[in-house]
Amino acid sequence: MKRKQGGLSLVGFLVVLAVVGFAAYIGMKLFPMYQEYYSVRTALKSLSNEPGVGDMDPARIQDLFFRKLYISYSENVKPQNVKFERTDGGWKMRVFYEVRKPLVGNLDVVGNFDTTQNLTRHGGGD
Repeated sequence: MKRKQGGLSLVGFLVVLAVVGFAAYIGMKLFPMYQEYYSVRTALKSLSNEPGVGDMDPARIQDLFFRKLYISYSENVKPQNVKFERTDGGWKMRVFYEVRKPLVGNLDVVGNFDTTQNLTRHGGGD
């Protein structure tokens, strides 16, 4: 008994190509958003390891944070997105912001990012 071999037709190939292309397009929109979030987390971790950061004035801490973030070319985090709360061992720093990128036509990709970091007097916050 002979079996007929079937493969991917041209139409099937174009459908697969369109799906993969759309997924790659969405990935290209999302990757910079998450790369920026990773930069924010890295800057916060670096800031938490500064000795004596828990005794600093919030304005000075914010200035150091934005200097660290400036290296990463972060454009979505603004000073109004940074809040401080006094804790027993220093400060709790919260960074929350929204990123909106156009996707297709009137559809946008929106990312809401919110992270906190404890800044203690001795450095090495969690």
